[in-house]
This record gives sequence, C-alpha cells and structure tokens, in this order.
Amino acid sequence: MLDWIKNINREHPEFWKEYISKFDKKSKRFVVFSTETTGLNPEKDVILSIGSFAVIDNSIIIGDSFEIVIAQYKFFHDNGILNEFTLESKMNKLTENEAIKTFIEFIGNAVLVGHHVDFDVEMINEALERIACGRLKNEALDIDVMYRKLHNISNKQFSLDELCDIYKIAKSDRNSSSEDAYKIALLFLKLKSRLGLN
Repeated sequence: MLDWIKNINREHPEFWKEYISKFDKKSKRFVVFSTETTGLNPEKDVILSIGSFAVIDNSIIIGDSFEIVIAQYKFFHDNGILNEFTLESKMNKLTENEAIKTFIEFIGNAVLVGHHVDFDVEMINEALERIACGRLKNEALDIDVMYRKLHNISNKQFSLDELCDIYKIAKSDRNSSSEDAYKIALLFLKLKSRLGLN
C-alpha cells in the first residue's frame, strides 16, 4: 500500500515503463540469478555483482546470460572501506543505476529463480528505489523452498552447498554470482522436473 502511494505521482524512467508493459502476458522464460552483496541488510548494503542465466524448455541457455560487476565506489568511500573485489575486477563495471537498468531489461517478465531469492529480490528493489522506480513485478521461485516442499521439510533451511551435495552438483573454487547462478540453474532443473512444474 505505501509503495503504491509513494509512486502515484512519480515520473518513472523510460526503461521502467517498458518493463511494466511486459506483464500483459505470462512468460515461459525463467531467469535464474544470484547477487553478491556487501552484507545482509537490504536497506544498508549494496550489490557488488549479479549473475544470471535464462532457462527455457528445461535447458540452461548459456547465450542468454547476464553477468555484471557494479562499481560501488560511493558506498565504500562513505563507509571508509577499500574493496578489492570492486576495485580490481577485470570484468566490465557499471554504476549501480546502469547495472540495474540493464538487469531489468534482461529479465523482462520472466519468472525469477534463486536460492533464498527473497533476499536477492529485496536487494534489487532497494536499488530500484534509489532510481525512482517501483518494485519488481516478477513471480519468484526459491530452490530451497522447492526442495523442502518436495520432501515435506518445514523445520530446516538448506544452504546452496548442501543442495549441491544432495544432488551431486560439482562445486567450484571460484566464488562468484555467476557460478552460484549456474549451480542454482542446475538444481532448479532437477527440482522442477520432480515437482512437475512446466
């Protein structure tokens, strides 16, 4: 309700209007994504990187992927922190505004998939708020919730590593949002078929 009131008279950026217009029809595309952040508080922390892959017709579409490192110099300057990941990464860096705009254009109206996805969605929502946009409209699926539903488990949450061990998905020494997104995509395909999701 408060989000709606705040956005009544707000003039949204063009990319956001285009994004909103895509929800007239349901997407058959899933976008599996993961974020790396400075911490676990969406109101105070920021996103360092986003990695994602599209899943269409039970296949991970490697050519339909998104990986970006965000230059969060202001955050680190304001907090007196030097972050080597952000400062030294060889990957293409965008400002937070540019990165979020590009990510929103990439996901469109796809169903989002993640591990403990509510946190990632909230981090994106906070970044959207900083550029005068609303909140994500996409449906979201959580692989931890899917696994617990499949096995009727209500009293435990599972880490990404635990789920990878259960389904014998190889872990990588490289720790990145894209590596995590790829592991989540593999887990999603296994869980999706077992739960009979289209």
